[in-house]
Amino acid sequence: MILLQSHSRFLLQTLLNRVQNLEKAVELDYHWVEFDDVRYHILVSMKNPNVLLLSVSLPIPPPEAVFMGGLPFGAIEAIKATYGVVVQILDPPRDGFNLTLKLNLGKLPPDEGSTSSFSKEHPAIPHLKSICTLCEVLEASKINSCYFRRFLCGLEHRYALLVKIASVREVVLGAPLRVVLKHLSSRTVIPGIDGLLALVHRSKESFFLVPQPDKVTVIFPMRFKDSIDIAFATSFLQEFVEARRTAGLNSAPPCLWSPTPPLELKEAPAEALSANAGFVSFVIFPRHVEGKKLDRTVWNLSTFHAYVSYHVKCSEGFMHTRMRRRVESMIQALDRAKPGVEGRKKSPNSRSFKRLSLKEARANSIS
Repeated sequence: MILLQSHSRFLLQTLLNRVQNLEKAVELDYHWVEFDDVRYHILVSMKNPNVLLLSVSLPIPPPEAVFMGGLPFGAIEAIKATYGVVVQILDPPRDGFNLTLKLNLGKLPPDEGSTSSFSKEHPAIPHLKSICTLCEVLEASKINSCYFRRFLCGLEHRYALLVKIASVREVVLGAPLRVVLKHLSSRTVIPGIDGLLALVHRSKESFFLVPQPDKVTVIFPMRFKDSIDIAFATSFLQEFVEARRTAGLNSAPPCLWSPTPPLELKEAPAEALSANAGFVSFVIFPRHVEGKKLDRTVWNLSTFHAYVSYHVKCSEGFMHTRMRRRVESMIQALDRAKPGVEGRKKSPNSRSFKRLSLKEARANSIS
């Protein structure tokens, strides 16, 4: 099993390249799409190379999902709480996108100048990722250890901030789920929300929350277009539920699979319940959202359908590989079974016969 990373690897690499080469005026105009139909756009102009515009397009929400101003509820507050004054929300966003963030890379913390001055004074010091141990570098370069540790802390803080910016998808799409689970940790329910809550996670598709003071039930209608994917997903989800019952996973959230909608979805619209691979339910308790567990729970639930789709495609690819190998082995067995005409050995007593024509036979009889 593999879990998807919360940050966009391409976005993080682009941000790191720009931060390390701020003195170079380079124009950037990148478009790309990641899983669940989330589109990104990065724009950097030659006139102002330190300013980066990051635009994000979210999946099209279904009618039952709660969107406010083109974003899930609580998304603006989550962006401000996560990034503070580092990023600025542009209103309105660029055409075709739900959100546009303005980031001044020249003002990223720490802004005391300690990092840049240290790099200029010691150009031979490798990048943070290439440092094996702190003791080896200190011994080789004879640098003041306190100053060097402050330099490392500055790099780590800046890298952590860039990872947060690259995780904008999790911050925005996971905002409603985070709000609900934060209330669960304090054993309360969001005021004004009682009953069923629909959240978008794929284009025109949603999953559902049933918040209660002591637990939150999360229900995923599983949909797939291909008949083979449906068969693989159904088998995978049934095994997924069985794996939860093993002794080593007692602390994991309870998981159920059903081919029909559970009773909690009786108030959901009929068009939202057209699932061809069944329904998966998770029951989240306060112990699952304590401390640092909250971020991991929010991300794993937000990307559960993508997680299942990934393993379905991997299983399908594995089956295709096994089938091709089986066919190749059968072809080799058939090739070995063919009688070899050229390689046939003749014994000393073996005789060969030539079939004569009628004319040749009469000539031989006369002679």
